[in-house]
Amino acid sequence: MAAATVRRDMFEEIVMAEERFHGEGYQEGYAEGSHVGVVEGRRYGSLLGAKIGSEIGFYLGFALTWQCLLQKCTDEKNNKKIRALDSLIRMIRKFPYEDPTYDKLQEDLEKIRGKFKQVCSMLNVQSDFRIGTESSSLTF
Repeated sequence: MAAATVRRDMFEEIVMAEERFHGEGYQEGYAEGSHVGVVEGRRYGSLLGAKIGSEIGFYLGFALTWQCLLQKCTDEKNNKKIRALDSLIRMIRKFPYEDPTYDKLQEDLEKIRGKFKQVCSMLNVQSDFRIGTESSSLTF
């Protein structure tokens, strides 16, 4: 009886090997995929965050520069421009760039972009902000 039991156990091991290897392979693949996904997600998030930070920084520098240039002029036209610039600066300073889980991040970014375009129109400045490997520029 013992020899028959040993043969049956060996046979079951051979038959079950495929299932066992499949399960082990799945677990190893899942662990490796999870690790690679976290690394890739972190890299992508950093890249996207840097692009948004660069864009927001550009808008802030632009607004602060024009604010300084226009402060010496006090006519009504320039007061409107200064108020629009102040509004853009407040929006940028309120922007939660340190909180990647902020649920209205894209919505607020679009509002800032819209306000920037409005300010450019008021200043009669043609803007073309691009982020990429080729160029990042503001054209006048």
